[in-house]
Amino acid sequence: MPELLSPALVYVVAAILLPFIPQGLPRQITMLAVPFLGVAVFWDLSYGTYGSLNLMGMHVGLMRIDALSYIFGLIFSLAAFLAAIYAWHLRDTVQQVGALLYIGSAIGAVFAADLVTLFVFWEGTAIASVFLIWARRTEGSYATGMRYLIVQIGSGLLLLAGIILLYLETGSIAFNRMELGSLATWAIFLAFGIKCAFPLLHNWLQDAYPAATVTGAVILSAFTTKLAVYALARGFPGTEMLIYIGAVMTLFPIFYAVIENDLRRVLAYSLNNQLGFMVVGIGIGTPLALNGTAAHAFCHILYKALLFMSVGAVLFRTGTAKGSELGGLYKTMPWTMVFCVVGAASISAFPLFSGFISKSLILSASADEGHYIVWLILLFASAGVFHHSGIKIPYFAFFAHDSGKRPKEAPLHMLIAMGLTAALCIGIGVYPAPLYALLPYDVDYQPYTTAHVITQLQLLFFSALAFAVLMKTGIYPPELRSTNLDTDWTYRRLLPAAIGKLQNAVVGTWRFGVRLTEARLDRLLTGVYRAHGPQGALARTWPTGSMVLWIAVLLGVTLLLTYM
Repeated sequence: MPELLSPALVYVVAAILLPFIPQGLPRQITMLAVPFLGVAVFWDLSYGTYGSLNLMGMHVGLMRIDALSYIFGLIFSLAAFLAAIYAWHLRDTVQQVGALLYIGSAIGAVFAADLVTLFVFWEGTAIASVFLIWARRTEGSYATGMRYLIVQIGSGLLLLAGIILLYLETGSIAFNRMELGSLATWAIFLAFGIKCAFPLLHNWLQDAYPAATVTGAVILSAFTTKLAVYALARGFPGTEMLIYIGAVMTLFPIFYAVIENDLRRVLAYSLNNQLGFMVVGIGIGTPLALNGTAAHAFCHILYKALLFMSVGAVLFRTGTAKGSELGGLYKTMPWTMVFCVVGAASISAFPLFSGFISKSLILSASADEGHYIVWLILLFASAGVFHHSGIKIPYFAFFAHDSGKRPKEAPLHMLIAMGLTAALCIGIGVYPAPLYALLPYDVDYQPYTTAHVITQLQLLFFSALAFAVLMKTGIYPPELRSTNLDTDWTYRRLLPAAIGKLQNAVVGTWRFGVRLTEARLDRLLTGVYRAHGPQGALARTWPTGSMVLWIAVLLGVTLLLTYM
């Protein structure tokens, strides 16, 4: 019976069987078929909880279907299908099995009805996804993968601790709305925040995604952070703190992305920026805002995957994704350039592209609820993302200075994947009604009003003008071979160095204390030896008269002290 299954089971079974399926067409068709089979599990089921069982007195539900889980399950499945087309050329079992387990775990977590099931799949995403980084098989990717794994496992341990404490407090493991009023909910909130790349907890994202394989980065961009967005929307809607956390998330990546040379790291910072919009929507917590979060997550998965696909195709053909080593590629990779521009227009929220119809929901919700400063921050962040993703990515990759590289166009299967994703970005932007029908709440919203369109076009055109002026005057940061320091420098470099200095100081102090103690002890033992040794004064034979005299003196002193 389908209701006894979880879509995750389809991916897990496929991952187990895949090594026994011959490489080539049979395995490629299997990778394409799995997302369809996963969707078939929940496509026709009515809203409710399925696969319920009693586990040691705890009510566990393997699959909960409602409007929120349905839209996330659908977009995750669509992303899996597009990624399978993009990765058609792969002959790497490690990446293929890792991708299936990773995607299956993410979908299983989305449909989890309780926190224990969520934890199992939460850890599954952490363990499976790291193989998409290690599959690059370089020393740097191994070190990056280890750091990534430590962070993700740490998030899982916090989640587990929070679940245990919550069960002890309430006797329930239901995955529903929670209030930040106890250590348990704070631990769960922080676990979600790590995976969502909150400020100061975000560096694993910029560290790991650019280190992944060409196809691995596309897959990573779609699932981990959006799973965290889903978890926050499920567990902490309306938590005011998230409004300000999200606002900060939209701002700080802009400045890093503008000076970054590696275009995949630019996209990673841009991803963090877009997550901020979703977090703001969750924090506001109104039906319009939560609809905006769900819609923006849906659209973001598509256009961010499209940008990672296009930059990945450039990396696949040229061997580099650094802006200082690219340029002029439009001459031999025109289709990749076109698809990259579509992704750039979508993330920049140009009218008639998907980002416009989703981002405007969150902007409207922030204004409707009186968060005008946040609304201004989101407008500024929208201009910033147009600079670093809407203009910088396609400009420095395909135009700018001519690098002299003349690579072939991207492989046909990559072009097909990019073409389908681009068509969805445009189709959703032109006709958003089908997407709006999938959103969790019934809200009558029209994105294409005169005020929305004119405001957004003014913002984009002035941003483009600013970019042109900065480039013309030479003020815009040039693409240089450099390493930009982020806050992870504090624990990757500063903290180890400080610990090393502290260790040296402690060891030096200990050694000095040991030497001082040994010297004093030697002097004490020498003095004792002089007095009590074979040649010491106390070891010699004293005359009887002298002994009597000394006894008398001591007795006299004793009597004197007693009467005093």
